[in-house]
Amino acid sequence: MTARIRVERDSLGEVRVPAQALYGAQTQRAVENFPISGLRFPRPFIRALGLIKAAAARVNRDLGLLDEEKAALIEQAAREVAEGRWDDQFPIDIFQTGSGTSTNMNANEVIANRAIQLMGGELGSKVIHPNDHVNMGQSSNDVIPSAIHVAAYLEVSEKLLPALRRLHEMLLQKVAETDDVVKTGRTHLMDATPIRMSQEISGWAAQVGKGIVRIEATLSRLAELALGGTAVGTGLNAHPEFGRRMAAAIAEETGLPFVEASNHFEAQAAQDAAVELSGQLKTVAASLMKIANDLRWMNSGPQAGLAEIALPALQPGSSIMPGKINPVIPEAMTMVCAQVMGNDVTVTLGGQLGNFELNVMLPVIAYNLLQSITLLANAARVLADKAIAGFTVNRERIADLVERNPIIVTALNPVIGYDKAAQIAKRAYAEGRRVKDVAAEMTDLSPEELERLLDPRRLTEGAFSGEEFTPPPIGGGRC
Repeated sequence: MTARIRVERDSLGEVRVPAQALYGAQTQRAVENFPISGLRFPRPFIRALGLIKAAAARVNRDLGLLDEEKAALIEQAAREVAEGRWDDQFPIDIFQTGSGTSTNMNANEVIANRAIQLMGGELGSKVIHPNDHVNMGQSSNDVIPSAIHVAAYLEVSEKLLPALRRLHEMLLQKVAETDDVVKTGRTHLMDATPIRMSQEISGWAAQVGKGIVRIEATLSRLAELALGGTAVGTGLNAHPEFGRRMAAAIAEETGLPFVEASNHFEAQAAQDAAVELSGQLKTVAASLMKIANDLRWMNSGPQAGLAEIALPALQPGSSIMPGKINPVIPEAMTMVCAQVMGNDVTVTLGGQLGNFELNVMLPVIAYNLLQSITLLANAARVLADKAIAGFTVNRERIADLVERNPIIVTALNPVIGYDKAAQIAKRAYAEGRRVKDVAAEMTDLSPEELERLLDPRRLTEGAFSGEEFTPPPIGGGRC
């Protein structure tokens, strides 16, 4: 038994820790205290913790507070954490102390013990101390908020924004490919006046483009780091230059414009930047939900639905119906969007729990925010590459539906008046005939005028010129 465990001590007494674990007493206590969900901090967050601890070692060395040898060992160990080498040594549940102190200490213990291991020492000996050396100049109360910002900024810049730009690019490509396709517009899911497919898709592209702008607009607030505020924002036990130098060191390491928080009390008491970003992610999710549902409707069929497009056939759609193919990528996207919207509720509620000098919902804010970023990034890329890029257009069916759409009678309103146009539409519906043919019988418009006025492409190109407008007499129009 003694070969499988080691005994460590913290301020509360002795704790039995797995003999080969890099974590120590405080991590073990948290593992035992919080057997709640099985959810762990994700890789981006642990990466951010490693980057912060490596920067702290360098900054404290440069400030003359940490000797060269310890600083070098701590930095090496912290870099290994950032690179993902020791993710299995972060076993603590997300649902823990609201400050994330358990996870900060988890990082401190892993880095300290790995540094000891590198120098050939004994695990748990604390010759490199998790608090005194690894956590020097820091508190969980400024480390965890900073890790949220660093992790989120990195994930947004490295994954989410590139994925959204890829989706935007693919949509613009489809705009160019479908400008010759005039289809039936729909409002309230009912037939409306014609629209070019390129125009419809351009609306999707604009949604994604504006989503990119919205997310980019949050980044300046996300770039502010709480480091240097320590326990309550006053900077107790940190060098006066620590916060500024830490932000500069992390900025240099990542190539991102991190800066010291403009107000440390706000940076630790609140999580407004995380709430803001989550809100923008929710907006993007709403946009992508709309696009995904449009794709599902347009793909519906192939016989009894709209069948305007055919999404790529990626997998069999039914365990009982042979030949069935389902719109699996848009369906996956709608579920992602629902999850992101739910995550935003949690982040928003979490942002409200800033009691005096500290927010106490930091772990769950971190988990939900980072999950939303990851889900949207992955799903946007999948939607671009496996749905948008490969769908084909059923041009013949679309053209036939446009020709038989009585709503195109709207184009005759300026010439014959609304009431007369309504009579034509009603008769066309009832008889299953084209508006053009019914209008020829019910008005004195020539075949050439009807061809021009009811040309589907022309109906997608904006307002009438005014040349064809003849004010209808009171009580009716030209007939």
